[in-house]
Amino acid sequence: MKLSTDRILTTHVGSLPRPEDLLELLRKEDRGEAVDESALQARATEAVKQAVADQVAAGVDVVCDGEMSKISYHVYARHRLAGLASTDGSGVPGRPAPRDMADFPGLATEAMRGGTELMKATVCNGPVAYADHGPLDRDIANLKAATADAKPVDIFMNSVSPGCLSTYVPNTYYPDRDAYREELIEAMRPEYNAIHEAGFVLQLDCPDLAGARHTDYQAMSEAEFLADAEKSIEALNAATSDIPPEAMRMHICWLNYAGPHTHDLPIKSLFDLLNKARPAALLFEGANPRHEHEWEDWKAAKIPDDKVLVPGVIDSTSNFVEHPVLVAQRICQYADIVGRERVLAGSDCGFGTYAGRKGVFPSVVNAKLRSMAEGAAIASERLWN
Repeated sequence: MKLSTDRILTTHVGSLPRPEDLLELLRKEDRGEAVDESALQARATEAVKQAVADQVAAGVDVVCDGEMSKISYHVYARHRLAGLASTDGSGVPGRPAPRDMADFPGLATEAMRGGTELMKATVCNGPVAYADHGPLDRDIANLKAATADAKPVDIFMNSVSPGCLSTYVPNTYYPDRDAYREELIEAMRPEYNAIHEAGFVLQLDCPDLAGARHTDYQAMSEAEFLADAEKSIEALNAATSDIPPEAMRMHICWLNYAGPHTHDLPIKSLFDLLNKARPAALLFEGANPRHEHEWEDWKAAKIPDDKVLVPGVIDSTSNFVEHPVLVAQRICQYADIVGRERVLAGSDCGFGTYAGRKGVFPSVVNAKLRSMAEGAAIASERLWN
C-alpha cells in the first residue's frame, strides 16, 4: 500500500456510477433474464477502462474498477458463492427501516430510493463456498489492463467482508448467524487471496460495523451490538490471515443514504474494535454533517502506530461540490493527529453503492473528485512547506 510519503495521496471508497447501457445488462443478469454474456463482459471491460481513466484524469492516485461489473457492493457475491440465492422481491425479508427513518417517516421514500429497488434481494439458503472464479478473474483482468494504460500511483479492489454478508444477506440455512459467519471465512478467503496475489490492495467493505446498529440490530443494546461486531472483526481477521496488514484497507460507514442519521453510533464507540482489525488503513466518514466533527474523537483516541487514516473529505450523498480549501482543512486536521504520511484523502462512501443509484449525479462525482485532488494539493503545500 502506497502512503503519502511526499504529498497527500487521494483515493475513494470504490463504487462509481455505471453507464446506463451497462446498468440495463446488470439488471437483466441480476433478475435471471436472458442476457448476452459476451456483450455484458465486453461492456464491463470498456466501462472499467473508462472509470480508471476518469479517476486518474480527476487526480485520484489510488484507483479501482469502480465496481462496474457488480449490481451492488455485496449482492454481487451471489454470482460467485454457492449457497446464496435471490428472493422473489427487491426487499430483504424482515428488514426493519432505519431508526432515523422511523422518526421521520415522510422522508423515508425519497431518501432511500434509488438502486435497491432495481435488484433482487439475496439470502443464504444452502452451504456457502466459493463456486465460480470466473467473475473475479474477469474483474482482475479488466483492472490490470485498465491500469496498465492509465498508470495510477496505486490500485485497490473491493470485496465484501464476512460480517457484511452475514448481516445484509440474511441466513435461512445455518442454525444461527454465528455458524453462517464462521462458514463465510473460508468461503470468502479465495477471493481475498486472489485480489492480493494480483498485486492489488484489498479493500474489505464493512458497513455493518457501524450502519447495522441503527438498522438490522437496532433492538440490541450497544454492548450487545459491539460484542457481535467483534465477532465480525474476528471473522475478517481469520479470513485474511494469509495477507499482510499493510496490503489491506477496511471501509466502515453508517450507510450511504441522505437521511437524518440521528441514531448513528458514534465513532468513539468503535475505536477498540477498529484497533483489533488486521487491515492497516481505515476508511471512514469525515465529511458529512453527522460525522465531520468526529475528528476530535480521533484526536483523543489511542491510534496504533501502524494504522493509516483515510477520512472522507468529500460527501457521497450531496451534490454540493466541496471547496478545495475545505478539503485541505479536513485533511490537515487528521495529519495533525497521526502525521502526514499516515493520511490519505478519501470519500465518505461509494458513489454507486447500488447500480443505478444517483444520489450524486455522475458529472458531479467527477467534480467532487477533482476538488478532492485540488484540496490534497493545497494540504500538501501546507504540510510539506
